[in-house]
Formats: sequence, structure tokens, C-alpha cells
Amino acid sequence: MEHVSPRTGSPRAQPGTHNNTVPLIIVTVLFFMWGLLTSLNDVLIPHLKSVYTLSYVQAMLVQFCFFGAYFIVSLPAGMLIKKIGYQNGVVAGLLIAAAGCALFYPASNNGYALFLLAFFVLASGITVLQVAANPYVTELGDPQTASSRLTLTQAFNSLGTTVAPTLGGILILSAGLLTAAEFDLLPAADKIAYRATEAAAVQGPYLALLAVLFALAKLPKISHADDAADVAHAGSSIWAHRHLVLGAVAIFLYVGGEVSIGSFLINFLGEGKVAGLSPADAAHFVSYYWGGAMVGRFIGFAVMRYVSPGKALAVNSACVIALIFTAIFAHGGVAMWSLIAVGLFNSIMFPTIFSMALNKLGAFTGQGSGILCMAIVGGAIVPFAQGFLADKVGLQMSFLVPAACYTFILYFGLRFAAMYKEAPATT
Repeated sequence: MEHVSPRTGSPRAQPGTHNNTVPLIIVTVLFFMWGLLTSLNDVLIPHLKSVYTLSYVQAMLVQFCFFGAYFIVSLPAGMLIKKIGYQNGVVAGLLIAAAGCALFYPASNNGYALFLLAFFVLASGITVLQVAANPYVTELGDPQTASSRLTLTQAFNSLGTTVAPTLGGILILSAGLLTAAEFDLLPAADKIAYRATEAAAVQGPYLALLAVLFALAKLPKISHADDAADVAHAGSSIWAHRHLVLGAVAIFLYVGGEVSIGSFLINFLGEGKVAGLSPADAAHFVSYYWGGAMVGRFIGFAVMRYVSPGKALAVNSACVIALIFTAIFAHGGVAMWSLIAVGLFNSIMFPTIFSMALNKLGAFTGQGSGILCMAIVGGAIVPFAQGFLADKVGLQMSFLVPAACYTFILYFGLRFAAMYKEAPATT
């Protein structure tokens, strides 16, 4: 099936959806395994501070190394994808992530600095995966339903992160190199470090195996050789695509807002005027925040096949802003569940913004994906802004920071919907 460019009238490679079913399934499995395996590293972060007796600033270096990789690696990754293609880019990302996982094991015996290097290498591999896999999904079918497809694959990524703790427990118990007697002799802190390190280290072989399987899979090659007219129309610079620039800002603010809410949620639920929960009790409710995103993505996959991505993004953003303001000014259960419910409406935002920003980029798609992934560094910056405000005016009022982030996303959704309605083939 061919898609004819409204501007050039020339045929453009666009395989029919029935031909893309198998490739889409393969890529969806990749997203699931990627979420399943890499999310196991989350067990390391909360324990490193106690194991290495770190200050809060030192502990935050983990986030800087992880999100900093997105900022440093994304643009080179975009150039790499342009040279070797999407499928080989995914393989490269998996192998780099496997190398990062392998570094966790020697890190357990060589101090905190090597842990930071391992996080950076792992995040570098994930960055290459993001740059390659996300735009590949948007190219596997009709551009009109690109947001729906990417929302579906991201939903399975969320499913992987949701089931990872249960499967991770099994993996940790079966991965140890010590005998039960030897393990029992370890101090409590060393037991935590040992189990966490083993959970991370065993991911390497699984990621390497996944890379081999993905390399052998027969997937359609996406070529933008016939998009020269698009490049000429936009000029020689990718920055001429205004919707990409706005999309990068939206990704920066969305990831920052999402991470910031998740980072402060336990403290918020511990506020006396909200729920007064202990950290252990509040942690159970945090799973509803992230689980809501998974449920919302499955719902979004179906809805967005009939609703334009710009309108869907605008509606969800408006709902999030309303929920955050309710959480700021309300008390008790109303405030608590309002903030938790943000996760449900967050669900479609990342894949929708991503696909909208890549719309009609043609030969610039890989490079554009790198720019968008670089913007994920917002997850390291926005939480600091909210933390600064929380120290000045209190935790509850500090949620004005993520509310401001979602206000721009609302603008982006409305702006894109208007542009798409007026001229779907241009920017």
C-alpha cells in the first residue's frame, strides 16, 4: 500500500498495516522486555545512600548520571541511527545497555564512582534504544495513527515496569553466587547491596540475547530517500521544523513534571493535611500513580485511533492541571487521590508528544528523535526547581511547578491540533 504525499504527489514507502502486524508485535515485545529488564535497576537507587553513607546531594548524582546520558548521548545516537538504520540502532542500544549492566557487578566491590559509571553506560544504551525504537514505531503504518501505535508499545513498556518487581524478586533469589549460609553472614546493608547488584548484573546476558534475536528478525527497512522534497521545503536545518522545537520543549517539561510528581509523592502523602502516611505506607499508593499510566496507555491506544493526537493531548493536559490544583488547595483524601490520578492522564503524553513532534520530518526523523530524547534531561532539572520552591513556600504549593509544565503541554496540544487541521502535510 502506498501513501501519496499531498505536496509532491510522489509515492512514499508506507507499508500497509496488515504487513506491519508482525514487525509491530516484535517491537512491542522489545518495549516490554526493555521495561521489564531495565526497571530492575530501580532497586539500587534507594539503597545506595545507606550502603555508601551518602549525603542527599551525593545520592542525587545517580539521577544526574542517568538523565545526563540522555542529554549527552541523544544527538550522537541520532547521527548513528541515520547511518546504520533503526533496526541496527536498537541492537546497538541493547548491547550498550548490557555492558552497563555488566559493570554493576564489579561496582559492588569498587565503590560508588563505578556505580555512577555503570548507570551512565546503561542509560546511554537506553537512550540509543529510545532514539531508534520510538520513531521506528511511528513509521510502521499510517501517520494518522502513529500516536496510537506508539501509545500501545509504551503501554507494554509500562506493563514491563509494573510486573518487574514480582519477577525481579524471583530473579534476585535465583541469581546469587553465594550460598545461603554465606549470604546469612553478611551485614544487613551488604545483603541489600549484594541482592541489588545481582539483580542488575544478570540483566546483561538477557539484553545481549535480546539484541541477537532482534538482529535476526526480518523487519521492514524504513527509507527516507524519497523525502528530499521535505528537506528542501524545510531548508537545510532541522530547527526549521517549529513543531519539533516545541515538541522538544514539551518533552522536557513533561518528563520533568512526571518525575517531579513521582519524586515528591511519598512526601506529599506524608503531609498531615493530606494523608499523614508513613513512607512505607505511602509507597504502596505510588504504584497506583505509575499503574494508572499503564492503564491509560491501553485506553489511549483505542481512543486515539479516532481522536486526533493534538486534541487528546490538550484534554489530558487540562485534566492534569485541574487535578494538580485540586491537590494544592484541597485536603485529605481529595488532595491525595487527585495527585495520584495524574498518572492516568499522563499515560498518553510522552508517546503523543513524541509522534507529533516527528510528524513529517522525513529524512530528519532520526536526528529529530535524538533531539527529543535529549530533552528527557528535564527529569533531572524540574524536580530541583520544585524542591527549591518547596523549601520556600511549602511542599503542597510547590506543585505549582509541574502545573506550569503541563500548561505548556496544553498549549502544544492545541497548537498542533490547529496546524494539523490546516495543513497536515506541512509544519
